[in-house]
Amino acid sequence: MGVVLVVEDEAGTRKAMVQALSRQNHIVLEAADGEEAMKVLLDNDVDVVVTDIRMPNMDGMELLKASKKHDPTTAVIIVTAYGEVATAVEAMKSGAFDFLEKPISMMKLRELVKKACEIRQVMVENRALKEQLKGKFSFENIIARSRKMLEIFDIVKQVAPTKAIVLLVGESGTGKELIANAIHYNSPRVGKPFIKVNCAALPETLLESELFGHEKGAFTGAYQTRIGRFEAADGGTLFLDEIGAMSLALQVKLLRVLQESEFERVGGNQTIRVDVRLIAATNIDLQKAVAENKFREDLYYRVNVIRIELPPLRERKEDIPFLVDHFIKKYAAENGRKVDGIDEEALAALLKYDFPGNVRELENIIESAVVLAKGSTITLDLLPPALRNPKEEVSGITIPLGSTMSDVERLMIQATLKYTGGNRTEAARILKLGRRTLFRKIKEYGITSPRARKKSETEEEGQQNSD
Repeated sequence: MGVVLVVEDEAGTRKAMVQALSRQNHIVLEAADGEEAMKVLLDNDVDVVVTDIRMPNMDGMELLKASKKHDPTTAVIIVTAYGEVATAVEAMKSGAFDFLEKPISMMKLRELVKKACEIRQVMVENRALKEQLKGKFSFENIIARSRKMLEIFDIVKQVAPTKAIVLLVGESGTGKELIANAIHYNSPRVGKPFIKVNCAALPETLLESELFGHEKGAFTGAYQTRIGRFEAADGGTLFLDEIGAMSLALQVKLLRVLQESEFERVGGNQTIRVDVRLIAATNIDLQKAVAENKFREDLYYRVNVIRIELPPLRERKEDIPFLVDHFIKKYAAENGRKVDGIDEEALAALLKYDFPGNVRELENIIESAVVLAKGSTITLDLLPPALRNPKEEVSGITIPLGSTMSDVERLMIQATLKYTGGNRTEAARILKLGRRTLFRKIKEYGITSPRARKKSETEEEGQQNSD
């Protein structure tokens, strides 16, 4: 069901259309000419306009253009006299949803209006979602009060309206993707696609196809032509996370796109031109990668136009209380919990901790505490062992001269398990190992570790068995 405006100067035809659409449970408004129709449009949120092309005062073509200027999402169906194909084509070029020829088929009218209402509903929802995202990633909604982050926001505000390539540098979990979102949603490209690709998540062959697309038959399994992320991002922004993980061969192709705005799909010979703004991110030292011949120097200078370095959380601890408050509200609402604060002892423990996982680690800690809290306040006992017992923290290890690689690996695993209070899942995350791989190495080296809680360890073993 939708709101439909029927515009027709012939009273009998207008009445017939109104009756036909009313039976379909639409709210039907009516007008005798274009000028009257515009008054109705200004006072009502109309989904579909069905208008005759030839009317006094303001004809259907003028109404079509005025309607689209007022609200581009309103669908306009033009009614033409039999044989006026040229007029119908002109209307379609001007943005008409479709056209009907007289004498009007009421069945065809109902079908077109139903389809137009459905499409308009999707457009309205998409517009609302984009506005919501724009608000979510406005600078006012990014939680930061530290001088370093406020300086970064100033740079982002300057950079966002431009076409300049941005390179975001920082440790994992420092908010590089959040800043990338802020750049896109505060730029003139906000209404266009924002496409994200993690370069470390795919092997080279798949990453090339993911970025540039492929033609049917280009390789085994390429059963149909597929557009890549660059094509999908045309007119918008492409965010390449962990760009340092890209192979040298693929870097050559990326460099060409950045320099010439064109490429060919895998297995194709047709050159495709695109207008894409690039935002790249890395958690490695690209200059060092260039020196080690792991990253092309020419590509480095091409992506290092606007460089924004995001500080780790340990260097902006004044933001922690504000982030904690934000995450408590977020996860209390998501989980239906009546948690609204954190006690001084727990907050003090958070402020002393260095957060190797940065904001992402803090968020996970608060989410867990909110879910497990029995009262309205997060207390120290709800925090991980490394925060409850800071004396047991391990910031480094001593490796005796002459140690084998196996010795070093064993020492690293032992130290990390001590750091996490025996939490193997957290240790695997820090070491960047799969849980099953870590469990196998613990058994292989005969490592015994402190147990955080028997229950949590049992759950981890259960997760291992279910993997």
